[in-house]
Amino acid sequence: MTSTNVTLHPPDDQLDLRGTPCPINFVRTKLRLEKMSPGSLLEVWLDPGEPIEQVPDSLVMEGHRIEQIAEQDGFYSLRVRRAID
Repeated sequence: MTSTNVTLHPPDDQLDLRGTPCPINFVRTKLRLEKMSPGSLLEVWLDPGEPIEQVPDSLVMEGHRIEQIAEQDGFYSLRVRRAID
């Protein structure tokens, strides 16, 4: 896998939610972010379709910032920055 942006920093944590249905994937992402320090970067792997359409919007509504959505081989890599309280 090659990245088009070589300045990307590695995420502070990673969560593989491929095969996890909505809204469970959002709930698991939210719970993981709550355990992380404010400003931390989480990479989440999501399925195409409803997961990648719903989870990013829900995270933004919670106050988090989406830094990148990248299509991979059969899934999406979502990088989300935890809100600073």
